[in-house]
Amino acid sequence: MVCMVFVVLVRWSLNPILGDAVQYLLQFLATLWCARYLGFGPGLVALASALCLPVYLVVTQSRPLPPTSARYWISLVIASAFCTFLMWLLDRQGRMLAEVESAWELATRRLEELTEAVAEREREAQRSAQLGAAVDSSDDAIISKGMDGIIQSWNYGAEQIYGYSAREAVGQTMSLVVPPDRLEEEAEIMERIRRGDRVKHFETVRQRKDGRKIPVSLSISPIRDAKGEVIGISHIARDISERKQFEDQILQTQKLESLGVLAGGLAHDFNNLLTGVMGNASLAADDLAPDSPGRLRLAEILTASQRAAVLVKQMLAYSGQGRFLVRPLNLSKQIAEMAPPIRSSFPPGVKLDLQLADPLPPVHADASQMQQLIMNLAINGAEAMGESEGLVTLGTRTREAGGALQVVIEVRDTGCGMDKATSGRIFDPFFSTKFTGRGLGLAAAQGIVRGHGGTISVKSAPGLGSTFTVVLPATSTRDANREQTAKIRGPGTGSVLVVDDEELVRGMARATLERAGYLVETADDGSQAVERFSARPGQYDVVLLDLTMPVMNGHEALQRIHAIRPDIPVILSSGFSEVEALSRCGGSGPAGFLQKPYTAAALARKMSQALGRIPSVNG
Repeated sequence: MVCMVFVVLVRWSLNPILGDAVQYLLQFLATLWCARYLGFGPGLVALASALCLPVYLVVTQSRPLPPTSARYWISLVIASAFCTFLMWLLDRQGRMLAEVESAWELATRRLEELTEAVAEREREAQRSAQLGAAVDSSDDAIISKGMDGIIQSWNYGAEQIYGYSAREAVGQTMSLVVPPDRLEEEAEIMERIRRGDRVKHFETVRQRKDGRKIPVSLSISPIRDAKGEVIGISHIARDISERKQFEDQILQTQKLESLGVLAGGLAHDFNNLLTGVMGNASLAADDLAPDSPGRLRLAEILTASQRAAVLVKQMLAYSGQGRFLVRPLNLSKQIAEMAPPIRSSFPPGVKLDLQLADPLPPVHADASQMQQLIMNLAINGAEAMGESEGLVTLGTRTREAGGALQVVIEVRDTGCGMDKATSGRIFDPFFSTKFTGRGLGLAAAQGIVRGHGGTISVKSAPGLGSTFTVVLPATSTRDANREQTAKIRGPGTGSVLVVDDEELVRGMARATLERAGYLVETADDGSQAVERFSARPGQYDVVLLDLTMPVMNGHEALQRIHAIRPDIPVILSSGFSEVEALSRCGGSGPAGFLQKPYTAAALARKMSQALGRIPSVNG
């Protein structure tokens, strides 16, 4: 309405110029503008408003034509109809434009949504492809199954673990790889999954295509749909054979270490008992006349005690504490010297072949223990032949490992060989495949090698014989040790403090030394010895000190005694080797070493050496 009033005012102001020309053109244009921008309804209102003025002028003032002029009214009606038609077209066009814009906006939004959906599907496809690649390349067996237990997918890891291809496995049940004695286990797992439970890290045994059983760890979970219903089963299996082997090795190592500690403790106690037996037997033999029948019995006791001492050495060797006189040693030369007694100990049908490297760098080792090691391995190989003919090959060579030179001893036999279970226990103490024997030979061999900082291993198979390989660190030090012979001279004089926690040893030592002319006092442990020595340090001429004692050990007691009186000779006594005992004493060196078990004569001789009455024996 405001627009029409404005148009009428504009036309009236232009009337002096335009006159009767284009009287209603501006009204019609205004009407069309209203229809175009305000809609068809407002346009009709604007048209009716525009017609009011010309009709009023014609009727009341006969302007521009008389009201009876048909031509005027017809033209007015035609113009109005045409204007109405134009308004309808304009309104239609506006509606169509609005619909087009709305459709365009909707299409744009839909296109954006579709673009995002396509991108999301591409990302999901990429994630699925990555997940599929991860599943296919996994070393674990990743398997999907239906609720009926039928295998639906079988990845590369499953092929490697179980030996079946995907073509062979898909469509089968898991009984394909379950041992017959564990089928009820799989049924129980299926029942748990149907209840919606999970099975995590369940360790069991499965069977490969070739029939070999392998330990596996299983993680089995239900697969659920969007509603939470269980529609399938996810089955993941991991081969834990290597882990089991590693755990077995750890257990074996722990067992050997525990047995080594036990053997060392038993050897210590047994040495104390043997020291008392051998010392008292030798004292008793000295009390009897040379032709007394009792001397023969005592000689048998000493012989049996010496044999028991050999067993103790084997126990110490097994515990890795059995080194005695350590010096540079050429193993090729030693094996060549041992060849005759080795051949004589073989059954008639077994031959010995030597393949010794020359020159061979020396190893830092105890000759007697190396002899025991080589003899044990050689005789073990010969006994593997049974009653049949065979060959034992003894060889030496060198190799490098980590820049260090090593000496290798190989003992090969052509005997019956061993299965994996037997070879895994061959170094266990008291384990033996023979009808006779104590089963300490190879256990002692392992202890000897371990005590020399080396390794020993065996390769064997039924019907293919066995090969024992010993590896020892080589040394470039030349053998400078020379044995000396000591002689016993005359009776002893002086005061001796005997320190030992074993009453049997203290009593034997007191009786021996008092018979030799010494004044003797005893102490039960290192603490008591230090207390007595500090009270009268100038009274004692020599101290006989045990290494292993409760309350205060011999090492600490030796340090405290030397702190009070550095010049006092101390004889250290132990069931361990001299090298091992001296290494435990550090810088506090004793005047001599007496290894248990010992006889009364050996004690008297060592006491004279400590007091300087006879030359000392090196080594």
